[in-house]
Amino acid sequence: MYAKQYEITLPADYDMGIIRERVAKGGHVLDDRAGLGLKAYVIRERGIDGSPVNQYAPFYLWNDTGAMAQFLVGGGGFHNIIRDFGRPAVRHWTGIATVTGPARSTPPEAASRRLTALPTDPDGSGLGLAGRIERETEELRELAGHEDIHTAALAFDPHHWQLMRFILWRDNSTRDEDATEQYKVLHLSSPDLPNLPNGRSW
Repeated sequence: MYAKQYEITLPADYDMGIIRERVAKGGHVLDDRAGLGLKAYVIRERGIDGSPVNQYAPFYLWNDTGAMAQFLVGGGGFHNIIRDFGRPAVRHWTGIATVTGPARSTPPEAASRRLTALPTDPDGSGLGLAGRIERETEELRELAGHEDIHTAALAFDPHHWQLMRFILWRDNSTRDEDATEQYKVLHLSSPDLPNLPNGRSW
């Protein structure tokens, strides 16, 4: 499993209705994309849920990295983003775990992301990171029992040594107090969702 996200930050006075209309018209095109676990079409709006910016920031979980590459550079869809917004940096994380929440059957309306730095190994054994990941994975499993969670994922960036947790929520009534970003979900494409690992990836 591989996680990916790009963030398109828009002007402070940008009409986010334009993004809503874009997703309403075209969000369905990935509803049957092979190899795609899910794509959450998410936005942040300036002044809402503490967001300092207007932002369109789609988030993906891929089961097939070849399908992801074809989407990005093989004319599989990302060219539309480049055409309309320029070429944004694409953040990516190696998957650690995904878990199914009780609200899986309900289309999510909200999402949260938590980014945290992974500290260097405190005791010099080289195994401190493994212990941290084990604890984070267990916390993810426990968190996924919350009645409003659709899907939760944990992944890491081994270039910047950063941990990422992304959660899809039934609605905005439950706040993720640990989140660094809160999003509104406009649409969810989930063609290969059943084949995402349920639990840790190894």
